[in-house]
Amino acid sequence: MNTYRIYEEFRSSLGEPAAKSLAQTLGTMFEELRDTVTKEDFRSLRTSLDGDIARLDKALCNLAEAQARTEGKVSELAVGQQQLAEAQARTEGKVSELAVGQQQLAEAQARTEARVSELAEAQARTEGKVSELAQAQARTEGAVSELAEAQKNMTLALQRLTIRTDTVVGRTFELQFRDRLTAYLGRFLRRGKLLSNDQLLEAIEPHVTEQEMEDFLRADAVASGFVDGRPTHVVVEVSSTGDVEDIVRAERRAATLRKAGLEAIALVACDAISPESMAIARMSNVRVWCNGCLVESAA
Repeated sequence: MNTYRIYEEFRSSLGEPAAKSLAQTLGTMFEELRDTVTKEDFRSLRTSLDGDIARLDKALCNLAEAQARTEGKVSELAVGQQQLAEAQARTEGKVSELAVGQQQLAEAQARTEARVSELAEAQARTEGKVSELAQAQARTEGAVSELAEAQKNMTLALQRLTIRTDTVVGRTFELQFRDRLTAYLGRFLRRGKLLSNDQLLEAIEPHVTEQEMEDFLRADAVASGFVDGRPTHVVVEVSSTGDVEDIVRAERRAATLRKAGLEAIALVACDAISPESMAIARMSNVRVWCNGCLVESAA
C-alpha cells in the first residue's frame, strides 16, 4: 500500500497533520492485515477497504464541500459582521447626533422658558400700566366732564350777560336816538318833533283793531314833520344791529298809521345792518339810518 500517495491525496483537503495521521493509520492497518489474513481474505478485505476508502473519499469530498460552504458562510458572516459593525458605528453616530440635538433642544427649551417668563413679566407690567392708564383716563374723563359742565355754565352765563349787555346797549342806543332824533333826521325830516305814542291814540283808535293799536304803542319812537314838503309821521325801530324783525315791525306799525289815514314812513335806526337785511328794507320801502347817517339807497 502506497501511504505517501494517500498522504498526498488528502493533504490538501484534510491538512498536513490529518493526512499524515490517516496515511500512517491506513499503512499500519494494511501491514496488520497482511500479516494476519490469507490472500483471499486480504482480497476481500481489500475490496471492502477499497469500498470504505471510496466512501471515505466521498465523505471527505462532501466534508470538503461542506467546509467550503462553511467557509463561504463564514466569509459572508464576516462581511455581515463588518456591515453590522459599520451600521452600528453609523447608529452610534446618529445616537451621538441625537444626544447633541437633545442637548441643543433642552438648551433652546430653557431659553424659551426664560423668554416666556420674561414675556409674562412684561405682560404683567403692561397690564399694570394699562390699568394705570385706564384710571388716569377715568380721572381725565371726569375732569373733562367737570370742565365741560363748567364751560356750559360759563357759556350760559356769557349768553345771559350778552343778552343783558345787548339789552342795555340797545336801550341806551334807543334813548340816545330818541333824545337826538330831530338832530339825526334833520335833513330828512324837516321841523321834526318827537311824539309820545299815545298822542296818536285818538286818531288811530277808530280805524284799527285792539291788537294793532297795542302793537303800535310798543314802537320805539314816533316823530312828525315834513318829508319832501309833505306832512308825515316817521315810525322808528331802534336796534344795535338792524335785522329783518326790526324792518318788519317798523313797516307794520307805520302801516297802522296809514290805515288810520295818516301819512307814515317806516325807519330802522341801527349801528350795523347786513346786506341781506338792507335788501329786504329796500323791497319793503323802509328807510335805514345806520351809524350816524341815513342810507339813501334804502328808500
